[in-house]
Amino acid sequence: MLIRPASEADLTDVINLLNYMDGEEGIDEDKAQEIWRKISDYPYYKVFVAEAKQKIVATCSLIIIENLGHQGAKLALAEGMIVSPEYRGCGLGRQLMQFVLEQAKKENCYKLMLSSNKKRVEAHNFYLRQGFQQHGISFMIDV
Repeated sequence: MLIRPASEADLTDVINLLNYMDGEEGIDEDKAQEIWRKISDYPYYKVFVAEAKQKIVATCSLIIIENLGHQGAKLALAEGMIVSPEYRGCGLGRQLMQFVLEQAKKENCYKLMLSSNKKRVEAHNFYLRQGFQQHGISFMIDV
C-alpha cells in the first residue's frame, strides 16, 4: 500500500470514497475543483490517499491549525477519514490513521482530533482501537 498526498487528478476518486461516508451523491466535479483550489490556499490542509493495486481505496484530510491557547501549540484535525468497503478490516485504515498521526507529530501539534457522526458506531470502535479517547462533548448548529 502507498500513502501519498492527493493531487487534483485524484479528486473524482476522493469524492467517490466520501460518498460512502455521506450515503449520498457528493458534489459535482466543477464545485470540487473550486474547493480544491481554495484548500491549496490554506497554510496546512492536506488530503492524503491510500492506494492498493494502483487504485485509491482510502482517504483522510489533515488540517493543522495555529493556536493562541496551549502556549501556542498547534492542533491537528483529521477529517473525511474513509476506507472503501471492500478494503475494510485489512489494516489499511490503521496505517492511514498512523500516517496522519505521524504528520501531526512532525508539525509539533499537541493533539489530533476528529469528529464522527453518532450513527457511525463501527467507525467509533475503529478510532478507539487506534488509541483515540472519547473526550468532551461536541456541539454543532446547522447554518
